Amino acid sequence: MIRTPVCELLGITHPVFLGGMARGNTAPRLVAAVSEAGGLGALGATGLSPREVKETCAAIREATERPYALNYLIFRSEEEGFAAGLAERPAVMAFAWARREQPLKEYFGRARGAGCKVMFMAGRVDEARRAAEAGADVIVAQGSEGGGHVGWMGALALVPMMVDAVAPVPVVAAGGIADGRGLAAALCLGAQGALMGTRFLATEESPLPQAFKEVIVRSDGHDTMLTEIPDIASGQVWPGAMARAWRNRFIERWAGREWELRQNRAEVFDALQEARKRGDPGEASLLIGQDAGLIRSVVPAAEVVRRVVEEAEEILSERLPALVRLSRSGERPAGAVGPGPGERPVAPE
Repeated sequence: MIRTPVCELLGITHPVFLGGMARGNTAPRLVAAVSEAGGLGALGATGLSPREVKETCAAIREATERPYALNYLIFRSEEEGFAAGLAERPAVMAFAWARREQPLKEYFGRARGAGCKVMFMAGRVDEARRAAEAGADVIVAQGSEGGGHVGWMGALALVPMMVDAVAPVPVVAAGGIADGRGLAAALCLGAQGALMGTRFLATEESPLPQAFKEVIVRSDGHDTMLTEIPDIASGQVWPGAMARAWRNRFIERWAGREWELRQNRAEVFDALQEARKRGDPGEASLLIGQDAGLIRSVVPAAEVVRRVVEEAEEILSERLPALVRLSRSGERPAGAVGPGPGERPVAPE
C-alpha cells in the first residue's frame, strides 16, 4: 500500500484526491464514494447557499465518516456560503483562484480556526509560494492538461518546480492524471499524491449525464482545447485562467467569433443549460482534460481509487526497481535495442 506523509496529515488511506469540481460535476454520492474508498473526496461549494451547504455536508456524512473537503474559489466566494462551510468543519478546506489583491491569510486563518487543514491549488510557482507563506498545509500543482480552469504550464515541469519552491509543504499533482501511471509519475516528481477530475467524471457516482460520460470514454485526448468561450457564455471572468473544454459543436460555432458571443451571451447561456438538461453533449459546455484519452470505461469511484493505487504500487515496487537492477548487473532487458551500458555503438560499414 502506498502511503505518503500527506496521508497522515489529512487522515486518509491513499494519496488519491477528487478535484473540487463545480455543481453538476460532483455531488455528495461521488464525494463520499472517493472518501470511503480511502481517498479524499471534495465538493465544489462555491455558489451554494448556506442551506445547500448544510444539506450537502449532511448527505456526505450520512454516507461516510471519513475525511472530505469543501472547495472554494476565492475570487467568487460569498461570505454567507463560506461561513456555512466553515460551520460544517470539514477535514479540509480547499481553495483556488484568488485574485492577487485578495489576502490568503484571512481565508486560511478562518479555516484553521474551524479546525480544518488548508489546501490550495495553483498553476504558477509564485502563486504556490504565496499560499505556502500564508500557511497552506498542502499545495496542489495544477498542470494545463487537466479539464476545467487551468493555467499555462504542463504538470511534468510544474510539479517539481513547485516541490522545490514550497518545501517542506507537501505538493499534490493535478492535470492529465487518470491511472496508476500518473500517480507513480507524480510521486517520482516529488509530489505526495495525485488529484483527478476527469477520471472521476466517468464514474457511476458522477452526476454527469450518461451521454457526457460516453464522450469522455470515446475521447482520444486530442479533442480538447483551451478557450474562453465557456466563460464568455456564462458571464464569468476567471483570474488568469483558460477553460479546457471538449471541442464540440458549441465551441466550434463560436471559435473566432467571441465578440459576437459577448453580444448574445444570455441567449447562448440559456441554450447551454437546455442542452445539458436534455443530455446533448454536442451543444453543451463540457470541460474535460487531455487524460480523457486514458479513460476506457465508466466504473465505480471506489474501483478507480483501487486501480490507481494498485497500478502505481506495481510500478514503484516492481517495474522501476527491476530497471535499476538490470542497469547495475549490466544485463539487457528483453527486446532492448542499441548499445547497452558501457557498450560502444557499432559504426555502419
